[in-house]
Amino acid sequence: MAAPKLDHPSLPALKAAFPDLKILASEFRGQTTVVIPTEQLHEVMRHLRESTGGGYDYLTDLFGVDYLDYPTPMPGRFCVTYLLSDTRTDRRLSVKVFMNPTLDTSGTEVDPALAVDSVVDLWPAAEWMEREVFDMFGIRFRNHPDLRRILTWKDFPGHPLRKDYPLRGRGERENLADLRHIASHGHSPEGTSDG
Repeated sequence: MAAPKLDHPSLPALKAAFPDLKILASEFRGQTTVVIPTEQLHEVMRHLRESTGGGYDYLTDLFGVDYLDYPTPMPGRFCVTYLLSDTRTDRRLSVKVFMNPTLDTSGTEVDPALAVDSVVDLWPAAEWMEREVFDMFGIRFRNHPDLRRILTWKDFPGHPLRKDYPLRGRGERENLADLRHIASHGHSPEGTSDG
């Protein structure tokens, strides 16, 4: 197997723009990933978005990961990953930030250690992606314009993609409202009359 080449053009540009920034960089199958401190995420992402020559104009994806009980040591339990693309050059870059919780993660208590700056001001498409990460992992995005749950309801009792959330849930499916009254009123599920 060939040794990874850390020759991505954004790496020296990042080092030049942020000489004191502690960056971890890796390459796998031609995809370069940089890990940066959460405190510097927004300024680094702004640089990547607005750098000379056009920058990364497209946020391809943004997602969370919980590395609880992962077999290899990781820089933190939770990670937010940003997949960036420059549509003019087809250059791609993955950016990751890692966080460790300071509070119990089995509920919904707000943990200040699980927070990172929003990038909605740089890539508006991040709005719903950040909401999904918040809903599923409980990671909060500072300065998000509308940070609320997107896949579960407002008072959902946890964050279901955390690895310590029960695989079968906590009874949410068993405690759903009884919808059989729809049939007793003579309406089909689409809301049209059966009679």
